[in-house]
This record gives sequence, structure tokens and C-alpha cells, in this order.
Amino acid sequence: MLVLVAPGQGAQTPGFLTPWLDLPGVEDQLREWSAVIGLDLVHYGTKADAEEIRDTAVAQPLLVAAGLVSAGQLFAGPQDLVGQVGAAAGHSVGEITAAAWTGVLDARTAMDLVRRRGLAMAEAAAVTETGMSAVLGGEQDAVVAHLEKLGLTPANINGAGQIVAAGTAEQLAALAEDRPEKARVIPLKVAGAFHTHHMAPAVSVLEEMAPALDVSDPVTRYVSNRDGQVVTEGKEIVRRLAAQVAGPVRWDRCMETFKELGVTALLEVSPGGTLVGLAKRALPGVKTLALKTPENLDAARELIAEHADQKTV
Repeated sequence: MLVLVAPGQGAQTPGFLTPWLDLPGVEDQLREWSAVIGLDLVHYGTKADAEEIRDTAVAQPLLVAAGLVSAGQLFAGPQDLVGQVGAAAGHSVGEITAAAWTGVLDARTAMDLVRRRGLAMAEAAAVTETGMSAVLGGEQDAVVAHLEKLGLTPANINGAGQIVAAGTAEQLAALAEDRPEKARVIPLKVAGAFHTHHMAPAVSVLEEMAPALDVSDPVTRYVSNRDGQVVTEGKEIVRRLAAQVAGPVRWDRCMETFKELGVTALLEVSPGGTLVGLAKRALPGVKTLALKTPENLDAARELIAEHADQKTV
């Protein structure tokens, strides 16, 4: 069974969309979405530097656009996933990408939603100087307890020995000086304490937007960050998308669900790599592929052909 996944914020790198623009129709699609959301995706995906695309309001639309464009080279639309993809999920903002793949939202609605999400989260992050750091290693319960002692939130529990701590600059500085036992701490290049109470104002923005969205039930299994559960109602998925902005990402539970469903292969769309790395450690024996550039498309098609199984959908 094949699982299709989309990465979250921090996966973007300068120029990562450049090779995709050589494919027919991609630049036109990106320019169309750019006009819809008021953000030049082509410029930011090809010419902007690391600091420019670190901006939450820029990074999030870029990532969803990349996920839709790269998956669009493999699947004609949500109905094309049926019989080929057993489950889909995204990490944090990648959940919006997954919602579009599975037919919960159309692409234009997904891009509009992620643009408003990014702007609202950027505005919330500007209130207080906050950030995030990855904690690698250590025993999970002990790491969580240590973070909470410092006033930090375990915002992403990613499994495979990785937890992302979020909080104020002062709290993160304290963590750097007082690390959990047997753990390393790596500051992340993100512009806020995402998936914490600091993002509460952004939740309100998305909750107000949700009733006007055109929403359908997913045609392929959708696995939620909230608890790793398969969610079958589109309106519930959208409700979770709003609430999740201020709630922890439980990617560890998503991977547990993939395993329970019988995953044999995991494909991560552009700019892939992060989730494949976690899967290699947490899901031994599962074949993985990161769709970084169009050069990986043939390998992706082979993976889909090998692991597609209509009986699992």
C-alpha cells in the first residue's frame, strides 16, 4: 500500500521550484494561483533568498503549491488517487496539500486557505518573539517533561526520536543551555512558535473562514495530524485544519496509522526529504522516495505502479 505525504514549513529552500517550471503548464498554473492569492509564487520559488522564503506568509503557500504541482505530474486529480494511493497525509501546513489531493478542497480553495493561514500565523507570531527547536534523541516522555518544565510546548512529536519544541526566545535559549539527557538541540529556521497557544488568533481567522468553503468528503483515506486517525468527513477535516494551527502535530501517530493500514511504500512530494527521513527510522522495511525534482518522476511512477493496490482503498 502506497502512502502519499506532503512536508511542512522549513522544508523549502531557495530556488526549489525552478526545475518544475520546465514542465509544460507548470508556470501557467503557478501564475494563475499567484493572481488568486496575491503572491508571486514564481518569483519566491525561483529567485528569493532563504530569508525571504522563511516568512510564514510566503513559505506556506509555496509549499502547498509545490505539493500540488509535483503530485499533479503523477495524478490527474483526486479520483486518480483512488486505486493507487491507500492513504494521504501532510505535516502541519502539508495537511492542506493532502486535503486537496483527497478531494476535500479544490486547488484554488486550498491555495486561498493556505495564504490566509500563512498571513494569520505571521501576524500572530509578530506579537512575541518566538521560535522552534528540534530535540533529537532522548526518551520521549523524559524529553516532553523537560520541555514542559522550561515552559516550552512539544509542538511536533514526530517519532523516530524527534520532538520539536516551541516557545519564546528566552525559553528556547534556556533549552539550548539545559538540554534533555542524551539529546541534541537544533534551532529551526521558522518564524514563530507554531502549534502552540501563541497561534490562537490565527485559529479564529480560519474558523471564521471555514463555513464559506466548498468542502467535500475525501475520496482517499485522509490521516489527521491531530491524532493519527483516518477522518472521513470533509467538514471535520476543515475543522481540524483550523484547530491544528494551535495544537501539536502528532506525526508519530500518523506513522503508526500508516503501519496499521499496511503501508509498503511512502512517497513524499516536493520539496521532499524530511518525512522520508522519519519514515526510514520509524517504518523499517517500507520503501521510500522523496520527489525532490522532476528527475525523480520516473522513479515515483515505478513506485506507484509497484505498490498501488485497489483492495486497500
